[in-house]
Amino acid sequence: MKKVFDQANIPGLLVFYRYSSIPKNHMNKKPAIWRYGFILLLALLRTASFAQGLATPVSQTSVEPFTLKNGDRVVFLGNSLMENDLLYGYLELALTTRWPDRTVTFRNIGWSGDTVFGDARSYFTNPPTPYELLMKQITEAQPTVVFVAYGGIEAQEGEAGLARFNEGLNKLLDKIQELGAKTVLLSPIPSLSTHGSENTTRRNAELERYASALATTAAERGTYFVDIFKPIHELQKKFSLTDNDIHLNETGYFHLAMALENGLGLPPRQEVATIDLSKQNAASSATFKILKTDPKNAELTFTVEERYLPLPLPTEKGASVNSERVLRITGLKKGYYTLAADDEQIVTASAKEWADGVPIRQGPSFAQASQLRTMIVKKNELFFHQYRPHNRTYILGFRSYEQGRHAEGLKELGLIVTWLEGQISLHRMPLPHTYRLSRLR
Repeated sequence: MKKVFDQANIPGLLVFYRYSSIPKNHMNKKPAIWRYGFILLLALLRTASFAQGLATPVSQTSVEPFTLKNGDRVVFLGNSLMENDLLYGYLELALTTRWPDRTVTFRNIGWSGDTVFGDARSYFTNPPTPYELLMKQITEAQPTVVFVAYGGIEAQEGEAGLARFNEGLNKLLDKIQELGAKTVLLSPIPSLSTHGSENTTRRNAELERYASALATTAAERGTYFVDIFKPIHELQKKFSLTDNDIHLNETGYFHLAMALENGLGLPPRQEVATIDLSKQNAASSATFKILKTDPKNAELTFTVEERYLPLPLPTEKGASVNSERVLRITGLKKGYYTLAADDEQIVTASAKEWADGVPIRQGPSFAQASQLRTMIVKKNELFFHQYRPHNRTYILGFRSYEQGRHAEGLKELGLIVTWLEGQISLHRMPLPHTYRLSRLR
């Protein structure tokens, strides 16, 4: 990543950059990738089964299979569920790698504590009002696809606030439709408290009520709906998805990225590839080509051309579940064999383990995906500074007579964002690699 940024030659932007930082109250926890301090999603697309209490299935047969097209602009809109993925980039990485042959750009305008009325987007400068600012930011993002994650804050109003929420939600969706964009509605996530108190039970009941309303609205409007309440509720029994019982951590966003793909009807990332040495062939959705077999020295050399990059695993051990690639190699003689890619050791296992299937959790593809993820996070960090400068009142508001000269820097910051998007496009396509399996002596 350092090498990538050493190539940038836009020094004027750094003058503005020091005036802008992500305030801690806007980013709810310290990032794991950069120094500052979402995602979503599983369930059904064509059938949303979520009704009040325990919901009645809602048919969405009019919704076409989800895909992203060349030239799409994806906007993430909502509360902290969206904003906090700025720290991890898993949602954007998942969608970027799924269609590596298509140029798709992303903008995250999530805002902690926000509602369908834009309540959290207030500044001292007025106008615009918070709602006007929400409308302005959506319009300026120029979306073709909008992932909408609201309801978590509004659910605090209970049943009494449901009618107002539905009214605000439909008004918001009307605006998105007016812009010519399609919408993917996401349910709220459950309360992640592990104490099992009466308050937690009551809170989750209200969240389910609002999730049901979202599913109903999606069915009525013929748009996408992804239930993330249920999968996150189940996953929290197995993994530590939060550090504060409220906001997802790195592991939480990793699993949400996979849940989103599942909810959108995309095939699982877990793939099993088989190489049968006795038949000299390979079976996989990826393109395998056996280059050389050396039975005498117990060596095998082959190349792999993958359809898309894997998701790099979170740093917490044991966080992976049904996401890694699995390689099966049959016909090996007894012993232990090491798999290396481009002369870098990946994993060692016995002949029996290779025949059963060995999970591949590291290697050049994972390294490429991690680099891509780092660029996505950096790009989103810079866009955050551009559209939401910390001292906005002094740069764009009623005190702009003091620091209004930096307004031009906000525009110039977009040059770096665009440049990074170019770098992302260059790194999103999987590269072919040569693998060698050799027996330990």
